Amino acid sequence: MKMKAKPQVTVIPAAASSDAVAHFSKKMSFEADCWDVNYDMRNGVAEFVLVDVRSPELYEKCHALGAVNIPHSTMTEERMAEYPKDTLFIVYCTGPGCNGADKGALRLSKLGRPVKIMIGGMVTWEDVERNPVVRNGQ
Repeated sequence: MKMKAKPQVTVIPAAASSDAVAHFSKKMSFEADCWDVNYDMRNGVAEFVLVDVRSPELYEKCHALGAVNIPHSTMTEERMAEYPKDTLFIVYCTGPGCNGADKGALRLSKLGRPVKIMIGGMVTWEDVERNPVVRNGQ
């Protein structure tokens, strides 16, 4: 006798709408997606600095158009002093298998700087959304 499959998605019921609003609002205060970042940059309304937190070698090989390279390990008070204290930083790394953006966001947060992570990193920026990149300094 074949056993009937049990649903997996509803094993844990969905949260109450009020809880979902609170959760997703908070989550979006920590994240920006590639489409929104590119839109703001393309339309000249970017109120942030896009930061590639990877090594200079990876940045030189390929990075998002308009991004600056500040490896997460170099984010110190002295290094970040060139930016006003209220500058919003959007940080990214290679992609979902990399935690460099998290490391950069943590460092910036500890310095009292506003920060969001660009979810998906370079993988989503380039391969999925086909946003503009700079290759080998060109």
